[in-house]
Amino acid sequence: MLVSEQATMGITLYQNQAEQLLKDYVLADSFIPCTSIIGGIFASKVVYDLTQTISAIYFKSYASLSKMQRVEWNNRAISTLHAIFITTISLYFVFWSDLYSDQFAGLITLRCSQLSTFALGVSVGYFLADLGMILWFYPALGGFEYVIHHLLSIAAVAYAMLTGEGQLYTYMVLISETTTPGINLRWYLDATGKKRSRAYVINGVVIFFAWLVARIILFMYLFYHFYLHYDQVKQLRTFGLFLVSVVPLVLTVMNLMWFAKIVKGLKKTIAKTQ
Repeated sequence: MLVSEQATMGITLYQNQAEQLLKDYVLADSFIPCTSIIGGIFASKVVYDLTQTISAIYFKSYASLSKMQRVEWNNRAISTLHAIFITTISLYFVFWSDLYSDQFAGLITLRCSQLSTFALGVSVGYFLADLGMILWFYPALGGFEYVIHHLLSIAAVAYAMLTGEGQLYTYMVLISETTTPGINLRWYLDATGKKRSRAYVINGVVIFFAWLVARIILFMYLFYHFYLHYDQVKQLRTFGLFLVSVVPLVLTVMNLMWFAKIVKGLKKTIAKTQ
């Protein structure tokens, strides 16, 4: 009985020490940017390696892919998990959390928390890792438009993380990552020879509606929210105001261009099934 009590006390003491270490260093305001970015890069590496190992064992078609296709396969697993993570966090902060609620006093454009800052840092880490891969294998993993997209994302997300400015609008934009899993699934189906399957067609329809909602309608809501709160937005520093104003506009143009391609591709896919 005495041994059991001592073991319980030891575990409790260890948990308290671990929580204090997490609070004092990993989640301390001055350490959050570094730890979160490093965490995002490290997580990307871990996911890449795990995907490579698991896919080689459980997916027969993985071995038949070319070396570059296997790299892209692993890379898309990273972007899929990041998209799930940041979409969940973004939806929480934009629609469920009280952090950016108009019911409380203070400028919503200057509000932030340890969690909101940490999540943005993880996202910066992912974008840095992904940009590094895009440049290393350029242009196999993406062309010039992907480089521009990632540079804009890194600049905007990093600024919001470091200064705490405009985090609400940053999270609104990051909700658009909800389309990434569908886009990646489309590539996986194509790479494994299932381009003519029913799953490919259904996925194409899902991508169409997800893109319409998350990258077109949501951006319209962002601009409307921006307009309603412009008296607060204009109090941001010059660079912050530039990012909040210009980045969503540039991404909107890119989203519309990609949406046109999605519509064109969906029409071709449906026509082939008839």
